[in-house]
Amino acid sequence: MNEITTLSADTLQQLNLTIAGDDIRISWPDDVNIFAMTVGKHLGTTVRDNTALVYVDSDGNLHCQSFAQVDKASTRLAASLSRLGYGKGDFIGLHTGQHPDTAVAHMAVCKLGAVAVTLSQLYGPQTLQHALNDCGLKVLLTSSEAWEPLRASASDLFPNVQHVLLRNPMNDEIDLADSFVADAAGFVPQYGRANDAALLMYTSGSTGKPKGILHAHRILAAYTPSINLFFDLSMDDDDAVYWSPSDWAWVGGLLDMLFPAWMAGRPIATSLERFSAEQAYHFMQALGVTHTFLAPTAIKRLAQHATPREEFNLKLRVICTGGEALAADTLAWAENSLGVVCNEFYGMTEVNHLIGNCSKLYSRKPGSMGRAYPGHVVKLVDADGIEVDDDEPGEIVTVADSPTRYLGYYNNAAKEDEMRLGPYLRTHDLAVRDSEGYFWYKGRSDDLIKSSGFRIGPAEIEESLLAHPAVADVGVVGKPDSDRGSIVKAFIKLATNYQADDRLSDELKLHVREQLAAYKAPREIEFVDEFEMTSSGKINRRLLRDAEQAKSEIKHS
Repeated sequence: MNEITTLSADTLQQLNLTIAGDDIRISWPDDVNIFAMTVGKHLGTTVRDNTALVYVDSDGNLHCQSFAQVDKASTRLAASLSRLGYGKGDFIGLHTGQHPDTAVAHMAVCKLGAVAVTLSQLYGPQTLQHALNDCGLKVLLTSSEAWEPLRASASDLFPNVQHVLLRNPMNDEIDLADSFVADAAGFVPQYGRANDAALLMYTSGSTGKPKGILHAHRILAAYTPSINLFFDLSMDDDDAVYWSPSDWAWVGGLLDMLFPAWMAGRPIATSLERFSAEQAYHFMQALGVTHTFLAPTAIKRLAQHATPREEFNLKLRVICTGGEALAADTLAWAENSLGVVCNEFYGMTEVNHLIGNCSKLYSRKPGSMGRAYPGHVVKLVDADGIEVDDDEPGEIVTVADSPTRYLGYYNNAAKEDEMRLGPYLRTHDLAVRDSEGYFWYKGRSDDLIKSSGFRIGPAEIEESLLAHPAVADVGVVGKPDSDRGSIVKAFIKLATNYQADDRLSDELKLHVREQLAAYKAPREIEFVDEFEMTSSGKINRRLLRDAEQAKSEIKHS
């Protein structure tokens, strides 16, 4: 990326980039940690009282916290957790949604030298049970709304959990509000270093249950150049206000939005309101949002308003987007009708920010994923790991020591073998690269479903459906969808004495929604008499997937 060489030495240092000839590298000190890169940067006398958090409650009231207040509250929470016996290397579960409690708690976990286990409130009880039990979680920060339906069965679902902290506690639970104002006398932070574990994030794979992905403190330093690029080198604009509807339990909301806002010393705006185009426009107008992360599906929702600038007084100027391919017509609407810069980027939780755009530095091609970001080696290879030529499809891979790579899968060392293809880390995503270095997404090479920015593994949905007495066998695939990228479709062979009808279809969808998560529930169910099997006796998902792809191509031809 030759354009990088045109940046000033100060900018390159800010981006954690070093250049030696044609070699561009991302670098960071050994003692770097997430707190120091975010809130810790902004505790000087002239900036400590700047706004760090703006929360809009359900009644529309604003609650603001400065960097100094976040620092103070996080120290007190860390001291409270320390008195409970938690410290360096311990797992701390954060199940508090996009409430300010989550943001402050992340800083507290940093001060303990502990590891934040990021838990989405979209998880159903089975998914949450798997995550908590997989890592043996002993302490959980949650909310009354999320915990209420789990409380009665908690001891059975989560036998390792010893302490539950939430506002409005009951029984032996601990008042989270009190923990934010508790005495912190004598507490000494134990910050981690660059290669110490900082985050444990559970994400779906193509087989089995969600896998725990460990990231070190260095992940935020490694993201620094690409974050600045997809925010179009405008992160520290004086009036910048950041917001995203993306869940803070996942990379898009946490590492691409909350932490970057604080890296730049700018406020993050948040609410617990469910996303809709109408809600988003009113929220961005009221809070003066300038920078956001939105999945392509969310941008499509916004595009339902043909002339948003005529309807809303918006300050929005930069959208970064990822999680699925951004259609060329959606990009055109964002830039021409919404009047913003829209930079797409690509990666995965295990190894992220490999490819993307930065309109400030180089031209974008509508429909393209962008070019390899500086400091990253990105190649396209065939099934044998041999690099393919330009304009030939291949799997996107990167080198095993990629700067944004994860520490590993927690409690599942064998899983990492599936990420290896010779000397490379694989993505299972297919693309074509043109002669100018731009990548064009061509789909998945495995069974993983990408829907509305979510990565969904079919195996856990199949397992959930098989637990229903009406289901004798099931195969789950992604069906192409112009709005969401893909939707979850289940092919079901019924057990004896069950009748295929709309009522049963709705019942099975609700079963998955309640047990796993709403975004994992099938949007379509097709009842079948038999399945085509592989030579090893498994349902041939590839044939099901290919058939849906063929139907989609005929429909749009």
